[in-house]
Amino acid sequence: MSQYSEAALVLHSGGQDSTTCLAWALDRFRRVETIGFDYGQRHVVELECRQEVLSQIKAKYPKWAAKLGEDRVISVDALKAISDTALTRDVAIRMGENNLPTTFVPGRNLLFLTIAAAVAYRRDIKVLVAGMCETDYSGYPDCRDDALKALQAAINLGMDKRFVIETPLMWIDKAATWALARQLGGDSLIEVIKESTHTCYMGDRSQKHAWGYGCGTCPACELRANGFGQFSAQR
Repeated sequence: MSQYSEAALVLHSGGQDSTTCLAWALDRFRRVETIGFDYGQRHVVELECRQEVLSQIKAKYPKWAAKLGEDRVISVDALKAISDTALTRDVAIRMGENNLPTTFVPGRNLLFLTIAAAVAYRRDIKVLVAGMCETDYSGYPDCRDDALKALQAAINLGMDKRFVIETPLMWIDKAATWALARQLGGDSLIEVIKESTHTCYMGDRSQKHAWGYGCGTCPACELRANGFGQFSAQR
């Protein structure tokens, strides 16, 4: 149990990683609230999926359902207006000239966590939980542990509070993320992740795979599929 065991605010997109983080928080905190962001993302279907995920968790896990508090979706339209990326425009997913994939949305995670902290400030919540990871990511600078520690310090100074940014997936790969989900919620949670979450960058839910729905070829799908394959082989 965390020393900040009263409440947590989880950044919940509706994807595999944030759903696993939600389960992680529900296992540890007495009250858990959720927040999502509509930034004009190409895969906006994830916002619909997150509601189904929350419904499934409430139905399958009564003890967790009792802990779930307010959910909110914040519109961040300005992020799309100032971004020219494969997640906010109909452009190809490739490596850019800066050696970052075109799926990188500059400032996205920094903005999300700052807004989440502002909500947490008002809700008297000290812990923010997010699914950033350095182990099997695409090189996004705002997923790095150093960046998030620096952001935590800046938020604490700027709001005169003692927030803690928890990143349960920071040092594990996708196979271990599947394993963590199973450890937390058993095979039922694995099924929720496969059936109800969305991680495909293309927003494709017309194709079903062993690991869930997606186009099967974008980097997010490939990462998820490879991780599920490794996870399944280890069971």
